[in-house]
Amino acid sequence: MNAKTKPMWKPTAEQVAAAKITLFSEKSALQWDRVFDNYSALHRWSVEEPEEFWVSVWDFCGLIASNRGDRVLETSAGKPGAIFFPDAQFNFARNLLRRQDNGDAIIFWSEDKLCRKLTHADLYLAVASVAQGLKNAGIKPGDRVCGFMPNMPETIIAMLAASSMGAVWSSCSPDFGVSGVIDRFGQIKPKILFGADGYYYNGRWHESLSKLSKIREQLPSVEHVVVTPFAQGEPKINEIKDCVSWHDFISYSENIEFVDLPFNHPLYVLYSSGTTGKPKCIVHGAGGTLLQHLKEHQLHVNLDSDDRFFYFTTSGWMMWNWLVSGLATGATLILYDGSPFSPSGNILFDLAEQEKVQIFGTSAKFLDAAAKEGMAPMKSHDLGAMRTLLSTGSPLMPEGFDFVYESIKQDICLSSISGGTDLVGCFIGGNPTLPVWKGEIQCPVLGMKVEVRNDHGKILGVGEKGELTCSNLFPSMPLSFWNDPDSTRYRAAYFEKFPGIWCHGDYVAKTVRGGMIVYGRSDATLNPGGVRIGTAEIYRQAEQIPEVMESLVIGQSWDDDVRIILFVRLRDGLKLTISLVDEIRAFIRKNTTPRHVPHRVIQVNDIPRTKSGKIVELAVKQVIEGLAVVNREALANPEALDQFLDLPGLKD
Repeated sequence: MNAKTKPMWKPTAEQVAAAKITLFSEKSALQWDRVFDNYSALHRWSVEEPEEFWVSVWDFCGLIASNRGDRVLETSAGKPGAIFFPDAQFNFARNLLRRQDNGDAIIFWSEDKLCRKLTHADLYLAVASVAQGLKNAGIKPGDRVCGFMPNMPETIIAMLAASSMGAVWSSCSPDFGVSGVIDRFGQIKPKILFGADGYYYNGRWHESLSKLSKIREQLPSVEHVVVTPFAQGEPKINEIKDCVSWHDFISYSENIEFVDLPFNHPLYVLYSSGTTGKPKCIVHGAGGTLLQHLKEHQLHVNLDSDDRFFYFTTSGWMMWNWLVSGLATGATLILYDGSPFSPSGNILFDLAEQEKVQIFGTSAKFLDAAAKEGMAPMKSHDLGAMRTLLSTGSPLMPEGFDFVYESIKQDICLSSISGGTDLVGCFIGGNPTLPVWKGEIQCPVLGMKVEVRNDHGKILGVGEKGELTCSNLFPSMPLSFWNDPDSTRYRAAYFEKFPGIWCHGDYVAKTVRGGMIVYGRSDATLNPGGVRIGTAEIYRQAEQIPEVMESLVIGQSWDDDVRIILFVRLRDGLKLTISLVDEIRAFIRKNTTPRHVPHRVIQVNDIPRTKSGKIVELAVKQVIEGLAVVNREALANPEALDQFLDLPGLKD
């Protein structure tokens, strides 16, 4: 077996036998008199017999409800989605607070090494007291409660308190600008706004009270602003209208009056990135969110109640919502707030070592940056507890797989996963019973009928690049978009290209091994000479050049065609020379095709990105073509766009 046909990791027979997905397969086969010889057979059943499958997930994962009812799936005429478990009554927070013992529920690290721990018993009491405060404030099911909060325990506590009584939670991280917050929260009109006095990032304290004051002034629906200290001491909140401290707002209670609500009662409002217009407010249901997360956590990640579960995220990214649901399995959540590279670049691996993290989640961009910096956690850290490494946010290049197995850990299941805010979950992801192949996402996740289609809707075969689509119904489809009563915008977002079939907007191809490769976003796909090229194909080559730290590629309209423009951020102190441009172009040509070679290579100081770290090709293309970028507040570094204005290298 040569290197090209050898997996990078393969589970042992013992690991396969003990995996939760194996136990699930065995139980489901007995329950429904089925035979599942392999994962493909299990997946086929999961999409062909959705009622059997989702009942099995409910039972296996132990979802708690006062009533499930007999009906599993009810399609709704005129609506793009479906109603799952239409007769069920349950409460989301009750499921996440099922443990009330003295085991660790949350371990919180800040960049300044602030560390706090809450047991499951502590967490329950904290949620009970905030829920009582919300009840005293008159909050009812359906009211919106928002957080402008760091990734700290109080953010989870406030969310669980809100959901325990049927309120709808929505959050933004405190690095958002005021107008970015108003663009989001202003649409849903919250009654309560939770905030913190500030946060640490990259060695500096960033106060948040001045932003909170301006946000409150522009949100007339807010009746109370509740501020918690990030570190120590009581915040000075006198200048914020209708403001009260966390300690004065809560009302001590030992019990939570969980409100049982329909399975499809709204739980979260999440937001599209907003880089091409005002963010879409995506409403997700409590039951669908929980069932999807339980399936992904327990069957695809193999999460267990004694695991320590970490994901590097902020409270403004859907991976925060995904992480928090780990409490429903009884796992310990590891939270980190701050820069992943402060002060020495090793803090996430310090955390993983000290807290003995079993499931470690991060972004592909973090892994790329760590590789470029020459980090080698395998040599500097004891990561013996870690068995799964999750990566998302952008495609993980094959060289990223090499970095994980050469520099982080050899015996680990590397699960590149892909989905999004739109479904608050995954279409394709990991599997602890399957091998890991370089550059590939392991499999379509259970219950998702993922297919690759061309622009005419034809299903494509292995190796053919096209649109990632899903042709069946799934529980975490959005309930709706906010203020979209006839679902016009909802249909346009997902079902316009292929009527009745979800089109996700990723440019992908299936592999011979049943996995998938993501080549980038469809709307950023390059099209020189009518040939579609995924942006990730060029990033993979450009970022192997040692001098190139990061890159961004767009297609510039030129002479009735498209020409490829590559922007590069080089190592500090380096200048882009003619010889380096030639080297980059030659390397891309050698490893791809002549059509991939950029017409121009231009040095920039920074690459613009969203708050969750995704680079924004479309916003750069808009700047270059003289169009307005509607919502710069959606970016983590909007000033980076200015360097793309009137570039002389794009005039000829």
